[in-house]
Amino acid sequence: MAQEDYYKVLGVDRSASDQEISKAYRKLAKKYHPDLNHEPGAEEKYKEVNEAYEVLHDKQKRAQYDQFGAAGVNGQGGFGSGQSYGGQGFGGFSDFGDIFNDFFGGGSQRQVDPTAPQRGQDLDYTLTIDFMDAIKGKKSQVSYTRSETCSTCDGTGAEKGTHPITCDKCHGTGYMTVTQQSMLGTIRRQTICDKCHGKGVIIEHPCKTCHGEGTVDRKNTIEVEIPAGIDNGQQLRYEGQGEAGRNGGPYGDLYISYRIKPSKYFERRGNTIYTTIPISFAQATLGDEINVKTVHGDTKLKIPAGTQPNKKFTLHGEGVPYLRGNGNGDQITTVQVEIPKSINEKQREALVDFVKAGGGNISPQEKGFFERLKDKLK
Repeated sequence: MAQEDYYKVLGVDRSASDQEISKAYRKLAKKYHPDLNHEPGAEEKYKEVNEAYEVLHDKQKRAQYDQFGAAGVNGQGGFGSGQSYGGQGFGGFSDFGDIFNDFFGGGSQRQVDPTAPQRGQDLDYTLTIDFMDAIKGKKSQVSYTRSETCSTCDGTGAEKGTHPITCDKCHGTGYMTVTQQSMLGTIRRQTICDKCHGKGVIIEHPCKTCHGEGTVDRKNTIEVEIPAGIDNGQQLRYEGQGEAGRNGGPYGDLYISYRIKPSKYFERRGNTIYTTIPISFAQATLGDEINVKTVHGDTKLKIPAGTQPNKKFTLHGEGVPYLRGNGNGDQITTVQVEIPKSINEKQREALVDFVKAGGGNISPQEKGFFERLKDKLK
């Protein structure tokens, strides 16, 4: 780019001030930065802009350029020499520092215009609900504290009839550039402006309600529709219910995470409900029709004759509703055959006869000492 006019590249007059040159550079660097502009030729244009700025922002280099042209500054830290690191060679290290400071805050954080509209922060909230409310759904009120736009100053932070003024120290950027010399060249480090504290503006007459912040903390209560089928740990977004934005920016969102209390009777895994019910030896042997609890109410379940312990029965459609509709999951009910811990004499004789009727033989255990003593006292 040795033949290119540096002033023409930046779009400024030869009599332009340092502030005008810096302003033109920031505008063009943002426009053509490879991370922001992927059009053909943008990267080359970006290199030209940085080469021009590297010379014109330095008083000594600018004087040499005005007197001798591009030949007078080649090899002195401009992009005319040492381009090897993605077009940003170590010979141009000061521009390399400028680039990262302008866009990434010293290499780690992208700079933004502090006076531009900024979206408010999102908020997180955990709502604990009963097991059955998660199955059937319900409406609930949620209250929390958030920042809201000050209604007295409409978010400007300034008293009515006044307005913020652009900071004269950082010229509205919110940060200052500190120049240091090193063995690698000129390094520029950006710091938060100590006059406006990074806001880019000065509020001479702060609003008495928000004390110049533009926002106030208030309790916010909203009604939320808890959908049927919400599961433990799931999160729903409620648009515009987060923190207030800055400089006229929109509110952030509220994210509610749901915590479901466990049920004493039902176990849930996804959209399937699991239960265990006891049945007697006679019911398992002879069969029966019993009532079974489900999350939708009681239903009938036929127990076939000869049902074995821990037999599982599937009750289709008796599980948890799907969040997107299309019916319910299933309920898996396991039957647990209960063996009586004690029986009377008639039951004992009947069981012996039952075994003998099947061709079997049984030797009932003798009664214990206390059982025999109880019989003698009758």
